[in-house]
Amino acid sequence: MLGHAVRRPRLVVVSGPPGSGKTTLAHALGRAVGWPVISRDEIKQGMAHADPAFEPAPEDELALRTLDTFFEVLAVLARAGVDTVAEAAFQDRLWRPGLEPLAALADFRFLHCVVDRDVAVDRIARRRREEPLRRVHSAPGEPDPAALAARHDAFQRVRLEGPALEVDTTVEYRPGLGEIAAFAKNARIIDIR
Repeated sequence: MLGHAVRRPRLVVVSGPPGSGKTTLAHALGRAVGWPVISRDEIKQGMAHADPAFEPAPEDELALRTLDTFFEVLAVLARAGVDTVAEAAFQDRLWRPGLEPLAALADFRFLHCVVDRDVAVDRIARRRREEPLRRVHSAPGEPDPAALAARHDAFQRVRLEGPALEVDTTVEYRPGLGEIAAFAKNARIIDIR
């Protein structure tokens, strides 16, 4: 049997602190390149709706189950050769253990969303008011702006091997979506014999 060139699947990891525009960018990128978007928050929202007794709290049991499910879905897609956009906060100490095994299955691309902390805090407060489905990610009540700002400042981006691009999401994407999509699609070809 003759060999043929096979491209490893690409896994674009969209990361950043809460309110940095990760989900919006991930879905815009997924539409632009035609790849599925796997969102940790959306998985948790689906799990919460299946459990009528669920009450959100910091580090709740559902958050831990969501993490395992998120990485299992990414592994299934990578083994199947599916290019994928993965969206979550991806803080280094929490997310590195789940991402490292995926490096054997896919080529990483990292998009790091950045935004001024005041913009991030405003976005979080606005979506708590306007998007009831997002409330499963935090304890009930109004978010404390000082605590949100401190969390933003303490964010540690994931540090793994692979090309990385910083994206300012303040108003419009910088660089633009076309450049982000080109970055995501830049893949390595390997020869399988």
